[in-house]
Amino acid sequence: MASRNRAEIPEARAALDRFKYEVANEIGVPLKQGYNGDLTSKQNGSVGGYMVKKMIEAQERQMAGK
Repeated sequence: MASRNRAEIPEARAALDRFKYEVANEIGVPLKQGYNGDLTSKQNGSVGGYMVKKMIEAQERQMAGK
């Protein structure tokens, strides 16, 4: 089974990582590089969910010409 944790565009990996830490900081999740096993599933899931929300909002703005 192929890993689902990869960027579709490999060149975007660094930008996605920066975005992940930016979002975690915004919502108060103490995400750090390396091991994050001390975080709850809820905390980790909230980072991913908020990332998706922000990406959808950005795409909607782009599609609306703003």
